[in-house]
Amino acid sequence: MALQWLSLVGTIWLQSISATNSNFPAYSSQLKLLLSLSQLQLNNLAFASDAGKLFGFVSGIAAVYLPLWIVLLIGSALGFVGYGVQYLFLLNKASSLPYTLVFLLTVLAGNSICWINTVCYVIAIENFPFDRQLAVGLSTSYQGLSAKIYSDLVDMFFKSSSSIQRARSYLLLNCILPLVVCLITSPLIRVMKTQRSRRLSGGFLVIFMVTIFTGTYAVITSMGSRKGLCSPSAILIGMCVFLVAPLVVPLMEKLRERMENKCLIRSHGKRVCDESSMEKENGGVVNEHGGKDEGLFVCEDEEMGAKVMIKRLNFWLYFFVYMFGATVGMVYLNNLGQIVESRGSSKTSSLVSLASSFGFFGRIFPCLLDYHISRYPFYIIQDL
Repeated sequence: MALQWLSLVGTIWLQSISATNSNFPAYSSQLKLLLSLSQLQLNNLAFASDAGKLFGFVSGIAAVYLPLWIVLLIGSALGFVGYGVQYLFLLNKASSLPYTLVFLLTVLAGNSICWINTVCYVIAIENFPFDRQLAVGLSTSYQGLSAKIYSDLVDMFFKSSSSIQRARSYLLLNCILPLVVCLITSPLIRVMKTQRSRRLSGGFLVIFMVTIFTGTYAVITSMGSRKGLCSPSAILIGMCVFLVAPLVVPLMEKLRERMENKCLIRSHGKRVCDESSMEKENGGVVNEHGGKDEGLFVCEDEEMGAKVMIKRLNFWLYFFVYMFGATVGMVYLNNLGQIVESRGSSKTSSLVSLASSFGFFGRIFPCLLDYHISRYPFYIIQDL
């Protein structure tokens, strides 16, 4: 189970740096100046990053036929090219780029996010079959921290730089950081055979506690008045500590596994083991008390194809809620830099970090509710 939890920690790290488009408002004004863009052209670039996700189905198809680590590296490579060429152009290292090509590069960079997200979803669903909603919701919530993390990195390494240099630094980080993290986490990202055990609630509880403290820390350190009390390096170190903190769960699980391997041997020569021996008997499901729930079938999500999916009311409810709900928030966030500039303020980075931190809380709250509901599972009694 330690590797199971370690894979979830890997998805958390990936999601925390995957939403590279969320830091766009922090440097959009400078990008507009550097590229001599009109406001309409700048809005189109913000749209291009989101439009790249329209081709997210390609990453889903790739995940069926390719190893997940290859899918992960393809996604990071797309972002490396999409943001890297733009960065070189701003450094005058590449020849003049037409606006159309900049638009297409932004689409490519936006599509790279889908490849990373696809891998994270597959790992969470396959490695936590009984808690897939919790695993997906928990890891996805860390997307909200991406802009905060990138802003902290820029504040630490480019604090005294000009606004133009800070804009270039965002593109540089968007280019390099996902690739580095993908290379680090690729050994952890693999589907594994998991035990049909229900002893996962303790681990999720610990990670939820870590996320609450992480979100609180992110909000506090994003406020302008608080940022003056702590140096950028101290804020970044604290954020890194909170990102590493979920490792306590796989470490505790590994320690528990080692202790169980040293269990006493009974007089008749058999080891005193936990629920794993019961799981092998008749394919039963082990409950939280170590017993086997015979005659019970757990309600699991139904697998369906695209044709069946579009006939479901739930799909269209989700589609329109996302279209008219989440997209409104995305339009606001994409134009946050212009809004701050129009108000005569220069604290764009702080406001973007604050919006990112609250976005993290907004994502984690539904997951917390699902965790509470999942403690009272529903069963279907087998017909006799």
